[in-house]
Amino acid sequence: MSDASPAGALPLFYRDPQPLSAVQHGSWRLKDGDAAFAADTPFVPVVVSEIAAAARSYPVVFSAGEGAQPVVVLGLEQRNLFVADGRWAEDAYVPAYVRRYPFGFIATVNPDGFALAVDAASERLAPSGEEGTALFDGDQPTQLTLEAMAFCNAFQGEAGATQAFAEALRAQGLLIDRRADVTLPDGRKLGLDGFQIIDTDQFAKLDEAVVLDWHRKGWLALVHFHLASLERFGALLALHGQATTTVEPATKPTKSKKA
Repeated sequence: MSDASPAGALPLFYRDPQPLSAVQHGSWRLKDGDAAFAADTPFVPVVVSEIAAAARSYPVVFSAGEGAQPVVVLGLEQRNLFVADGRWAEDAYVPAYVRRYPFGFIATVNPDGFALAVDAASERLAPSGEEGTALFDGDQPTQLTLEAMAFCNAFQGEAGATQAFAEALRAQGLLIDRRADVTLPDGRKLGLDGFQIIDTDQFAKLDEAVVLDWHRKGWLALVHFHLASLERFGALLALHGQATTTVEPATKPTKSKKA
């Protein structure tokens, strides 16, 4: 697939991604479903066009490592605090990565090419029967499939812009490792690590030429949305119940790394 998960060989959620074709999936149908597939997911990747909306609901951080993929934090354990009984919280933004599932893009032989794919392991897909909406009408994609293609194409189009933003942050040495330590009401202690945030001290030292360039590209706003979103860690704790947490301030790093 075109967007790998921060952990594991397959992208997040996908267990059996297959290129969609009328030959193999001509009789397949998509049934109604919910967000239960995301119930055990504590993070989801986002693209740059989503950061503003996502920042109102979740902490937006960056995965550690070379990619520096923007991700939203959905829980402090191996669970999504925004999904209950298969329903995503009505007042919370639903990331495009979630909304596109079980569709996605898979890389083709052409290094720059992608093809629409489906997760054949998804419970929403039925290889036969009359329940749900058909993916194909004969050898032609139905409106459902065409809309899935358009949505995934738009998402994929944002991948390049997201990568450019992340690479710019790395080039300026702005990303630093962070860790959140949490004590739950039952006394258990959790450590959320493997993520990075923007160092506000280094951000304040950017050259004027860089600041102007980032302003024109809309990246300055993205930085501010990210920094403001870190306050949402408190909301995550509220969903866990009464607990205490310490998150190292962005302005006083104890360990820094130019990602």
